[in-house]
Amino acid sequence: MVIEELKGHQELLQKVADTLTAEIEAACEMITSVISNGNKVLLAGNGGSAADAQHIAAELTGRFVKNRKGLPGIALTTDTSALTSIANDYGYEYVFSRQVEALAHPGDLFIGISTSGNSQGILNAFGAAKSAGCKTLGLSGRDGGKMNGLCELNIVIPSDVTARIQEMHILIGHILCKAVDDLF
Repeated sequence: MVIEELKGHQELLQKVADTLTAEIEAACEMITSVISNGNKVLLAGNGGSAADAQHIAAELTGRFVKNRKGLPGIALTTDTSALTSIANDYGYEYVFSRQVEALAHPGDLFIGISTSGNSQGILNAFGAAKSAGCKTLGLSGRDGGKMNGLCELNIVIPSDVTARIQEMHILIGHILCKAVDDLF
């Protein structure tokens, strides 16, 4: 079982390396441009993708590898008062879009993470991000879902296995953080 899981990861990693390098490089350019211009990165996802959003935000505000100044990365998944009040008053599908409305400014970057590409809360947040003048980056899987039409760039992991998609998402998150580190 262990070898089988490792082989599945390795096969998908090779497929990503063979087919998505240009998209990942474009995402690196997007995030470094945003940070260089003094703007912030907002991130959101559900479940494991929420954990990935928090992980990437922490790498920005703390550090990835290099000791550098803290950078503005905000996971919209962590404020339980905002999440629960928005869900209660408006519905769960608005928990991220309302926060984007409140926090985003033109030139910021919204990164939405959804393994299916169809999470309504993430889709709504992309709409709010566009309205606010933000750049938009998606990390999805399967066929990219509805996120394909809502993101400036949607990196679609070519797999139907949620665990494999999430493994590639956090790797891409680390690559984005490495690109930011290289600015300093």
